Amino acid sequence: MSHIAGEFVKVDDRVIVEIGIACEVIIGDRLIARKNNHESAHKLGAAYDSFRSRPYNDALQVDHHDPENLSLLRFNALWEAKYRHDSLLVFSTGRSPTLYKELRKEKPMLTPDITIMSVGTEITYGNSMVPDDGWVAVLNQKWDKNIVKEEASKFPELKLQSETEQRPHKVSFYVEKSKAEEVMKSLSGCLEKCGLDVKIIYSGGMDLDILPQGAGKGQALAYLLKKLKTEGKLPNNTLACGDSGNDAELFSIPDVYGVMVSNAQEELLKWYNANAKNNTKIIHATERCAAGIIQAIGHFNLGPNTSPRDMNLAEAKSEEFDPAYEVVKFYLFFERWRRAEVENSELFLENLKAVSLLWTPHYASPYGPDPFRHKDGDRGLPRTREKPEGLKMHTNRSTKEETGSRSHGATYPFGQISCSSGVFIHPSGVEKSLHECIDAFRKCYGDKQGKQYRVWVDQVIQSQMGSGTWLVKFKKLELSGEEQQGCVITVLLSSEGASASKGLRWMHVHQTWLDGSCPKDQSTWYS
Repeated sequence: MSHIAGEFVKVDDRVIVEIGIACEVIIGDRLIARKNNHESAHKLGAAYDSFRSRPYNDALQVDHHDPENLSLLRFNALWEAKYRHDSLLVFSTGRSPTLYKELRKEKPMLTPDITIMSVGTEITYGNSMVPDDGWVAVLNQKWDKNIVKEEASKFPELKLQSETEQRPHKVSFYVEKSKAEEVMKSLSGCLEKCGLDVKIIYSGGMDLDILPQGAGKGQALAYLLKKLKTEGKLPNNTLACGDSGNDAELFSIPDVYGVMVSNAQEELLKWYNANAKNNTKIIHATERCAAGIIQAIGHFNLGPNTSPRDMNLAEAKSEEFDPAYEVVKFYLFFERWRRAEVENSELFLENLKAVSLLWTPHYASPYGPDPFRHKDGDRGLPRTREKPEGLKMHTNRSTKEETGSRSHGATYPFGQISCSSGVFIHPSGVEKSLHECIDAFRKCYGDKQGKQYRVWVDQVIQSQMGSGTWLVKFKKLELSGEEQQGCVITVLLSSEGASASKGLRWMHVHQTWLDGSCPKDQSTWYS
């Protein structure tokens, strides 16, 4: 993961929140730094090659032999709970933008801050995938796509791939494995005589890509690291993860940790045995796909490596208030509740109610500026008015004892203070109390039992609004069979009257549909 912490990184006038990981994984140690009298954890960033260049070979992060996507979901939960808030997420894939977007619709993948596509020939930033013009200028040197295609057409062994895989700085073919080496050698000589400076990459036992000499996954990563260094944001550590031949150059970047997942392909293993077997900074994991990435985080001691999905949530406790972890934990519970993987107990519901606090969104908040103040374009957000005289926050402090929800014989850690109800705004715009929403959980217990149903959160961003109050914004997505739906959620959390071991209190939840996610029957969307 490429590390950058709790600030923003500015690259070519684009602001990138320092979060995450890259498809060639990059990870960094935790660095504790002092800034503005606050101690901030500058953790790691990660870049990992989660995908392969073709639909049938996306074998690093996405495990096509895992129909429930469990290893990917394990990584997602770990990333959002422990790394998203201060690390950079970069995906590097051999796929074209078209095939990459198709994969994102099919699999429960996180949203990266930077996306490297087309075997390192395209770098884009943010949700809008804004291209890096500086990288384009680098690749234009001694490159002419028309000449490349003309010379390659003289080799009958080469079969041109689909039009979606032909990119401005990448020409892609299929070639039989037995003929690949000879074709590459001859074609390279022809292109050199034409005055071009190219590289030819063979991977997956069939894919041959022709790129500018300065392109490739490794060069793209080196380019990004150089940019970050220029901005004073060089990662503490970098972990590169790969599974195919076009990932080999990642492990040649200086000071980069590397992991080849257990299902790495033959061409990468050959490179490893010939070039890196005695390099202690590069390992061959015993785990497949995203699970291999988690294994590498632990092997190199780069940060937390236990996913919330591997925990018994009934026993999981935090030593400090952790808004991101609270969000991940709740929606993991919600998935298990609907899959009937936790006990159907009234104690669960009462315990959830215990952490919902009355907060009046229509009036000025006693916690400072109203984070839900109406702005033009906001959908369904309540307008702020002056608080009438006599209106008070109501918190019932009469019951201090633990409510005792149980799973596997243990108390579920969702808080212990009995309070009045908080506020929930459904994506449809309907406003309810949080208690009403929790009561509705009774109807959906076990309704996804035995089905392919998963819930995950993405892009969890937290901001401390004041002493003991956090505003958390994220995407919550559900995959049911082949259908994926999601919404954007904003949550106000408070530590008032709470303890770190029992968790924060939920004061307000506001949801809006993601584009194209609104179901015909909105009543089936519970939280």
